[in-house]
Amino acid sequence: MKPFSSNLAGKLLIAMPGMGDPRFSQAVIYVCAHSDEGAMGLIVNKPAPELRFSDLLEQLEIPLGESYRDIRVHFGGPVETGRGFVLHSSEYQSEAGTLEVDAGTSMTATTDVLADMAAGQGPAQSFMALGYSGWGPGQLESEILDNGWLTSEAREDIIFGRANEHKWTAALKLLGVDPLTLSSTAGHA
Repeated sequence: MKPFSSNLAGKLLIAMPGMGDPRFSQAVIYVCAHSDEGAMGLIVNKPAPELRFSDLLEQLEIPLGESYRDIRVHFGGPVETGRGFVLHSSEYQSEAGTLEVDAGTSMTATTDVLADMAAGQGPAQSFMALGYSGWGPGQLESEILDNGWLTSEAREDIIFGRANEHKWTAALKLLGVDPLTLSSTAGHA
């Protein structure tokens, strides 16, 4: 029997305290895709303070409209850090291609969503990330079994909220876990 028969797309990964990779220390990752071929997700609580959304739009030569609203740019993960991804509410669909993750959340990685957002016509809720977090076949499942990650249902306030410094604790509280009681070692029966 496979230990992970369910698809983790649309779920949160919450880094355990013993996470060896500092890029994922206290990370909360929204899983956008998960299959036998691997998994892909975006870190939702690590802003890139040196980058502004308006600067990215200017670099891409996308004009700002009158109803433009600025959003934070985040570090989505260490893979393809020059590539942008917009995680957003699912009422918005790009003609160039949008991945529906679950009933309320989608992801678009084409510049048309950025142009729509710059014009004030994009999704109601959005989150911009540069780079993504990726796992090969069986890698994420192995990391979960090795006590690297907890999994949880996702909530909009954790995905799209602006209080990045509280998202890790809030995600743990969804599971009824106090961060102070977590151990970085796994127990196996």
